Amino acid sequence: MVRAIGVLQSVSPQRTSPARWQNQTDTRSHLRDQQLRKYVDVNAKIVLLPGDGIGPEVIDEARKVLERIAQKFDHTFNFESHPIGGNAIDDFGDPLPEATLEACRGADGILLGAVGGPKWDDPTAKTRPEVGLLKIRKELGLFANLRPITTYDFLLDSSPLRREIVEGTDIFFVRELTGGIYFGDSKLEENADGSETASSTMVYSTHEIERVVRVAAKAAQGRSGHLTSVDKANVLEASRLWRKVAERVVREEFPDLKYDVVLVDAMAMHLISRPSTFDVVVTGNMFGDILTDEGSMLPGSMGLLPSASLGESGPGLYEPIHGSAPDIAGTGVANPLATILASAMLLRHSLNLEEEAKAIEAAVDAVLEAGHRTKDLASQGEEPLGTKAMAQKVLEALAD
Repeated sequence: MVRAIGVLQSVSPQRTSPARWQNQTDTRSHLRDQQLRKYVDVNAKIVLLPGDGIGPEVIDEARKVLERIAQKFDHTFNFESHPIGGNAIDDFGDPLPEATLEACRGADGILLGAVGGPKWDDPTAKTRPEVGLLKIRKELGLFANLRPITTYDFLLDSSPLRREIVEGTDIFFVRELTGGIYFGDSKLEENADGSETASSTMVYSTHEIERVVRVAAKAAQGRSGHLTSVDKANVLEASRLWRKVAERVVREEFPDLKYDVVLVDAMAMHLISRPSTFDVVVTGNMFGDILTDEGSMLPGSMGLLPSASLGESGPGLYEPIHGSAPDIAGTGVANPLATILASAMLLRHSLNLEEEAKAIEAAVDAVLEAGHRTKDLASQGEEPLGTKAMAQKVLEALAD
């Protein structure tokens, strides 16, 4: 077991293209300054949470890539698979069974597929698949979600936006993950006239804001030195606290940064009009959820983008940012690259295996640069590769 790599750390890609993975800067947590040792012959426990929809399909392919890495670099990765989401509700009546949670607590890293689907969309249901995802974040203290959104030069024409708008985009989103409206009090009340009133409360504390802003600021110091905070301080009291605390942290602790503030509605517009002008962006839970999904279309597909959810200690959770895509589940056409890249993030952040992470990322770059495309990326008239065939190309690139 690799238990020394539990501290929050982030390695943010430099603004270089197309080989953006090759030169990276260590932006470890402010909580730990000493250098973590380079592990050789790592023996690590990796928990797989396939989930629902296309989750099991993409997790299977990512596991093959991790197995190839273990073989190539003389490591031992011990895999355990556990239920989460809708399938866990069906089998156990709970979207996050206790056995799954305990396995995750004892893991060195966790790789998640996707949760949810129309089968479990009943608004009157006692629980929903997404509850499992929220609970695991809270239970493991995964307060910082890192989502790199970078365009590939050889895929610019796959973007729904014009080439000249998206070219050069390299945004590193840091989303607060365990506070805000998703974790505040919610209630549904019946009124005297028979109608109903619902409410959800957005709550943030000074500590929650400080710690995530520090993570983002450290990342910005390792990149271009530009940090943008997104809020809705002209309307929401929680956002006014966010703005006050964020500005103080940057002013007192990171005076070298270029710092600006953008309202969330303006940021939604800027993402599709001038995305290349942003570098590191920090924001709250709900705003980050929406903005990163919007930004995910800049490279042309959600199927290319991984994410990492990290805390101050314990294992990190790694996943593609796409959903369960029930409409294509079982058809063998899902793009596995986001999940494969998420496994690279797991190697980097949870196992401190930088060389191995770069090997995966370079293999994905090589496969895409060679012109291989899944259905979500293929141009009209191009013959797309299926899930397994695309992952096989990555395995072949790793063998070179």
